[in-house]
Amino acid sequence: MNTTIALIISIVISFGVTAGLGFIIIPWLRKLKFGQTILDIGPSWHKSKQGTPNMGGLMFIIGIILSFAATAVTVHLTGGNLESEYSSLITGRETVLMIAGLVLALGCGLVGFTDDFIKIKLKRNEGLTAKQKTIGQVIMTVGYILTLWLSHNTSWYIPFFGTVNFEKNLFTAIVFWAVSFFIIYGCINSVNLTDGIDGLCSSVTATVAITFIVIGFIQNFTGMKLFAGALLGGVLGFLCWNWNPAKTFMGDTGSLFLGGMVVALGYMCKCPLLLLPIGIVYVCETLSDIIQIGYFKLTHGKRVFKMAPIHHHFEMCGWKEKKICVVFSAVNAVGCIVGVILLYFGIVK
Repeated sequence: MNTTIALIISIVISFGVTAGLGFIIIPWLRKLKFGQTILDIGPSWHKSKQGTPNMGGLMFIIGIILSFAATAVTVHLTGGNLESEYSSLITGRETVLMIAGLVLALGCGLVGFTDDFIKIKLKRNEGLTAKQKTIGQVIMTVGYILTLWLSHNTSWYIPFFGTVNFEKNLFTAIVFWAVSFFIIYGCINSVNLTDGIDGLCSSVTATVAITFIVIGFIQNFTGMKLFAGALLGGVLGFLCWNWNPAKTFMGDTGSLFLGGMVVALGYMCKCPLLLLPIGIVYVCETLSDIIQIGYFKLTHGKRVFKMAPIHHHFEMCGWKEKKICVVFSAVNAVGCIVGVILLYFGIVK
């Protein structure tokens, strides 16, 4: 078994498990009455989605974990004389990056699950308070950064500048912690904001996963390929049920988990700054929200967008949800290409 076959297995298992679980988990969520409550602040036509099973993100969480675990074990057991080809998967700092990345994603997913559970089962529309949600995400973020620091995963490739090791002195250490906190916390919540219409977060994240598979080949990092492959299979499997009209929503359970996965991939390639172009749609979603809120407060009620985040603005302009998904994914794909070019023509070790 070579790297490409292992990647294909990873994608197929994740897709199959996730798509298959839809036949089990969606009826189960309906039985438990875990339906989405549509708030009045959203587009009026979203009211028709009232009661659609939420927390469907559990499908791809299970699919991704089972896929990555099964593929990793298979590769390890069949390594034999190919062990050197898979050395980056089963030894060294890269293993720490993969394990820590999964823990980050699961931890963020747990915060999201708690939020969804409170909203749906306990009938509290606000879910976790902003403070509670922030505390949970901060704990996961700081824990992940600490793991990176203790495992000496502190060297980044910075486009146009080269590789920088942040362990040089106190100043660079502070920069590493501060910038990492901003990137991780910001990315997790940006992915969460992108989950606002049927299929959007999943389709955009699929372009991100494909990009990191390509980067995995460029850097010859098998673990990254399998990690990204499991993510790709999971979101594609979920799209079978989440494409408009959606049979289920991923909820914060799924979107926060995906945010953790995307962050982990950014750090695996040792160039987390590339998450800016590779996740350009995530960035735009967040900026549109910040701009809308800031401008509203400064002008005492005026708005830049018809509604924020920006995918709702295009909805209000008459775009169908499917069109938004296709266009946003295409835009993100362009950002992904830019990211790969920046990395490929730089230091890729």
